[in-house]
Amino acid sequence: MKIINVKDRNSMLIKQLVKVWKASVKETHLFLSDLEIENIEKYVSQALAEISHLIVVENQSGVPVAFMGIDEQKLEMLFIDPKERGHGLGRKLVEYGMKEYSINELGVNEQNPQAKGFYEHMGFEVYKRTEVDENGMPYPILYMKLS
Repeated sequence: MKIINVKDRNSMLIKQLVKVWKASVKETHLFLSDLEIENIEKYVSQALAEISHLIVVENQSGVPVAFMGIDEQKLEMLFIDPKERGHGLGRKLVEYGMKEYSINELGVNEQNPQAKGFYEHMGFEVYKRTEVDENGMPYPILYMKLS
């Protein structure tokens, strides 16, 4: 596995990362309907193109299987192909982000308890909760900072 800070965000890469995003969301965001996932997917390419720092993990074949997006010191997105979960990629990415970008804050869906538990394991604590997400949708967000 290889961690890459992506500079060239070409359409093939973005398309593969959207596939990783969708597979990951279907596996972990059980509170979202298929229609809601399809609606959110429309914005993922743009978010991937615009995020300040896009870090990708490639498998041995050079295929992206996980990624994270960072803006300033905030982890904005972290998604792992379901087939690659449980192998330490999330931990490696977050540790890389903490070391290289001083990540110290993030937001996570309250309805995704596995992710919340993972971030707690990585040293983050909830400091704030909102009833809706950044788009005003009824998905409570837990805001976490490094303890």
